[in-house]
Amino acid sequence: MAPTPPRNTTTRVHVVSDVHGNARDLARAGEGADALICLGDLVLFLDYADHSRGIFPDLFGVANADRIVALRTARRFAEARELGTRLWAGVDGDRRELIERAVRRQYAELFAAFPTPTYATYGNVDVPPLWPEYAGPGTTVLDGERVEIGGRVFGFVGGGLRTPMNTPYEISDEEYAAKIEAVGEVDVLCTHIPPEVPELVYDTVARRFERGSRALLDAIRRTRPRYALFGHVHQPLVRRMRVGATECVNVGHFASTGRPWALEW
Repeated sequence: MAPTPPRNTTTRVHVVSDVHGNARDLARAGEGADALICLGDLVLFLDYADHSRGIFPDLFGVANADRIVALRTARRFAEARELGTRLWAGVDGDRRELIERAVRRQYAELFAAFPTPTYATYGNVDVPPLWPEYAGPGTTVLDGERVEIGGRVFGFVGGGLRTPMNTPYEISDEEYAAKIEAVGEVDVLCTHIPPEVPELVYDTVARRFERGSRALLDAIRRTRPRYALFGHVHQPLVRRMRVGATECVNVGHFASTGRPWALEW
């Protein structure tokens, strides 16, 4: 009798972030992996690369999308808010209901694309109260919580910190730090936003520093996870660097690349 070959014990996880409406590629993101991890920002409100895509141009047209992108890119946030206020004043219907209806349409398509199993946390543009309605039994939503995958402990913290953009899921530094503390020591720390390191938070196309978390950086230095995985910054100055013993990785802007980042052990 031929000897039984040794069992392959390799675990492979695919990680995506900043999906922003890319349901087509999301449906294939888990192929060849034991699990998919999603670090949030499923909703596409406005595509800065293609101003014809998203909730904003659907409501107000591409020309107004061009205008608001130009204002935000120039960091003229007050003018951008004024433009938004004028546009909404001319809309027939309740603003919150119109946005929620559009978000629901996107969530229905995106959550249906998740493979089993998927472990997901929120991005700063997501709407957490809606997720329980769309997350199927194969999708585990985690925020300030831990889960074991293939013998390693993964911690998840979703959302972003407060900014002039005022996106839907921005929270205070104190609330964010409390969630980081609740996760504690893990092998892999998964967040939507990066730690507050200049090279990791600077967007080379938008030409600005996004908000990173000081509490996250402190936790990485203190608890020394093997990996810290995140997204949020679409075109970072540096995608990967070490902070002490921890490999910090921006897993990429999935909306544009359509490719997951792979972790194998």
